[in-house]
Amino acid sequence: MQAIKASSFSPFQINFNSSSFPKHNLYNIHPNYENPISCFPSIQSQNAKFKILTAVSPSVSTESGTPFDEETESVSHVEKFDWYAQWYPIMPICDLDKRRPHGKKVMGMDVVVWWDKNEKEWKVMDDACPHRYAPLSEGRIDQWGRLQCVYHGWCFNGSGDCKFIPQAPRDGPPVHTSKRACATVYPSCVQNDILWFWPNADPLYKDIYLTKRPPYIPELDDSSFSKTFITRDIAYGYEILIENLMDPAHVQYSHYGIMNVPAAPKSVKADREGGRPLDITITKLDVNTITANQGPGGNTFLPPCMYYGYFTFGGPQGITSAESSGSVQEKPSAEKQKKALLVFICIPVSPGHSRIMFASPRNFATWADRIVPRWIFHLGQNLILDSDLYLLHVEERKLKEIGSYNWHKACYVPTKADAIVAAFRRWLNKYAGGQVDWRGKYSGELPPTPPREQLLDRYWTHTVNCTSCNLAYKGLNALEVILQIASIGVVGIVAAAKQGMLSVVARYSLVTVALLCFVASRWLSHFIYKNFHFHDYDHAFR
Repeated sequence: MQAIKASSFSPFQINFNSSSFPKHNLYNIHPNYENPISCFPSIQSQNAKFKILTAVSPSVSTESGTPFDEETESVSHVEKFDWYAQWYPIMPICDLDKRRPHGKKVMGMDVVVWWDKNEKEWKVMDDACPHRYAPLSEGRIDQWGRLQCVYHGWCFNGSGDCKFIPQAPRDGPPVHTSKRACATVYPSCVQNDILWFWPNADPLYKDIYLTKRPPYIPELDDSSFSKTFITRDIAYGYEILIENLMDPAHVQYSHYGIMNVPAAPKSVKADREGGRPLDITITKLDVNTITANQGPGGNTFLPPCMYYGYFTFGGPQGITSAESSGSVQEKPSAEKQKKALLVFICIPVSPGHSRIMFASPRNFATWADRIVPRWIFHLGQNLILDSDLYLLHVEERKLKEIGSYNWHKACYVPTKADAIVAAFRRWLNKYAGGQVDWRGKYSGELPPTPPREQLLDRYWTHTVNCTSCNLAYKGLNALEVILQIASIGVVGIVAAAKQGMLSVVARYSLVTVALLCFVASRWLSHFIYKNFHFHDYDHAFR
């Protein structure tokens, strides 16, 4: 999570670990730690008694085990997490094209997303035509705003009803009205400019949005906050993705050389990379929430997909206190408090594959997002994701051999730095069955490791799905062709010019222009490939 912090606020360098930042308790934690304030009160557990988990100091821990000492536990029954009774995000609206259907995989389910211009809303359906199961995502939106399967032309409206079967006789029985001709439609909604869907098409859940909504981040809808989304498909699984985002200690090492990491205080003995002890405390762990305190902010995991952190700094903490006649009065702060969030949305796709959405809303320096195109930010954020992708891909295969329920026994995690990761593994084993419930769709084996260039591919995992990067990619490729044509054209002019038509200075000038155009085209070709296709990362020479 700390890793993307630097790139998310680029070009601004913000030291979140600086001692100059005020210690602000974002969750208003009281000594009993049983009622942290959350911006998601509707999904807080009401009756559970929670286990208090405290990280063990590395200076006194000499035995293997987890970084938790179990102080108290009083749970009348263990509530199980239902993977299919949750909202799942599909894509940010900014990266969806209303002119075409989009195919996505979530929780092992293939779905098609398309804009119903008749109902003025996004629809999520099973990506299979009921005729012969051709993918509807390969279809088109017809002139009447219906989703058309391009295999045989069957057309569906936003409710999944088949409206037209070209092969059926016009004067024959209305076979298109049969329930067997209907496409499966899932409940969906747009919240925080993200499209969500409920992975159960039972009519009982048609209006599930009225009773249970996706996690809501108010700052993502606040006009005083800026935000940029990035979405990337990752070649390792959901569990590893969550762990990695919850682990701040890897930043100085896995991402060394590609981001500015604050130097360790002189009082702390540190290596070249700047690793240091981290003070992380778990304040709540139940079936619906994990919360932790860390430095100047706090982090919250709302299963299955949402992990976010708040950071406040640079001035008053929203309100100021004034003592008067022995009483404390709260007065609004005259100075606006600076606030930033890191919002990670982690999507289970299939075994060995996941998808991440990331946004970093903030209420300061908002002009940067209005001036700098989104794809510029994505260059740095994709490099950060690439820098530890291969090692996490390999790590996942080793942990698979160990088994989820043996994680705490096999992994030696004695320091506070691993507190959130160990808490997540505890949540996964205690409440969620140890892993994502794929409902028998897969054998349980991870896919084979592809060649490195395919594993770290950016084009198919991000560029084609990002409207900003895709537009930049096409524009830069067009510029490369223009430079090549200009180079050849100028050389042709010089060669065709008769003796004496061009002065020596003019000839050398044109040759120089041709050479510069050629060099620029080759540099641009390298830039495009390295930033939109494949960028390898060698840790040994960083």
